[in-house]
Amino acid sequence: MYGGDEVSAIVIDLGSHTCKAGYAGEDAPKAVFPSVVGSIDQMEVDDAANTDTNSGAAMDAKSNAKTPDSDKTKGKRKLYVGSQALGYRRDNMEVISPFKDGIVADWDIVDNIWDHAF
Repeated sequence: MYGGDEVSAIVIDLGSHTCKAGYAGEDAPKAVFPSVVGSIDQMEVDDAANTDTNSGAAMDAKSNAKTPDSDKTKGKRKLYVGSQALGYRRDNMEVISPFKDGIVADWDIVDNIWDHAF
C-alpha cells in the first residue's frame, strides 16, 4: 500500500540481565532496563508490623511464609520494575530474576516486565 502508514512490529528481548524493547527495523531499542524486579512480600511486612511475644512462633511463621513454591506469597507481593524503581533501598525488598537455570520460572514477573516495556 503506497503512501499508507507503516506499522512496525514491536520487538521485546527479555535477557538474563537486561530487557530491550523497540520497533523492528530500527537501529537501537527504545527502552533498555534491568530484567530483574524488586519484590516485597506483603506477609513479611505484616509480620514485621505485628510484635509477637513468642519469638519462636514468629520465626516459624516467617520461614513458612518465605517458601517460593507457596501460592499465598505469590499472590500477596508488590513488584517494582525498571531502573528507577530499583534505584533506591526499600525495607524487606528482595531483587529476583524470572529465570532459573536459563528457563522462565515465574511468569508473573515476566508479565510485569512486559507491562513495563509497553
